Amino acid sequence: MLYTIAVVLVILWLIGLVSSYTIGGLIHILLVIAIVIILLRIISGRKPL
Repeated sequence: MLYTIAVVLVILWLIGLVSSYTIGGLIHILLVIAIVIILLRIISGRKPL
């Protein structure tokens, strides 16, 4: 489940990079959230993705 959310956030981030700069800020925030979630999983000792 968490892997799916992270993949969706990365895809949305890539779409934001190639589409417009107005939603780019939101997409970058979502990407940062996805990275934080993955790092928390690594720190807690679980499989990251």
